Amino acid sequence: MSSARPAPAQPFTRFIPAACVAVALLLVSASASLAAPKADLWARWGQHDPASNAQIDHADWTKLIGAYARPSTDGVTRFDYGGVRTADRGLLQKYIARLEATPISRFNRREQFAYWVNFYNALTVKVVLDHYPVESIRDIDISPGFFADGPWGAKLVTVEGEKISLDDIEHRILRPIWKDPRIHYVVNCASIGCPDLPPVALTAQNSETLLDEMAERFVNHPRGVSVVDGRIVVSSIYEWFEEDFGGTEKGVLDHIRRFASSALAGRLKGRDSYDDDAYNWKLNDR
Repeated sequence: MSSARPAPAQPFTRFIPAACVAVALLLVSASASLAAPKADLWARWGQHDPASNAQIDHADWTKLIGAYARPSTDGVTRFDYGGVRTADRGLLQKYIARLEATPISRFNRREQFAYWVNFYNALTVKVVLDHYPVESIRDIDISPGFFADGPWGAKLVTVEGEKISLDDIEHRILRPIWKDPRIHYVVNCASIGCPDLPPVALTAQNSETLLDEMAERFVNHPRGVSVVDGRIVVSSIYEWFEEDFGGTEKGVLDHIRRFASSALAGRLKGRDSYDDDAYNWKLNDR
């Protein structure tokens, strides 16, 4: 037992300001960690060869999607993570390794776009499989930083000597290079609230068709947009990435009208703002 004399008791009020500051800093930091990343070009990946006719084979990814992704009765495509066979885990790993080894800077823009979208989606499935079972992808806290949430900041692969994360692919490559809001409809974050995983791998030939198809599918599903008694609720994706959808709530609704069915467009007529946003982070598991 120590014989040291305890320090005199301090008035409780002396600790209140410090405690308040600490809590405020925690809240600010936590809020910042949950904010959607801005599109911030990684100039390194601006390199491409417009004259290239080389193609990248994504047949293995299409095979895996076909084997394990199925639409459910609620209209949400779910992935059978628990049912993935050992051999197909190996196939996924080989596909990812092949993409890592691809000198993507030597390809044209259309091939690059399909490459990065498929890479993102394949990596997302692998991350979930590596930590399965989980209730939500946000439970896979492997990103660096005390307030990090989910796997998006973790450097998962190396391409052309550069370590790359999911955030890098989406926010430093896809969004700033292509500047197409439809990107949000084809990158899947393994959540119920996310747009569906495309039914086949993207290619230079089918990307435009799939971008429109996946946009229409999401916009016209209740998790994309719902209008009940005149109250408009949109996916939080439109709130988080408003800058990609016109920069205002009016811009968001104008974008939505582009892909809305005639019935949905009628319910949105005359509206320049929405009432709320929502998102379901539960794993899109079968």
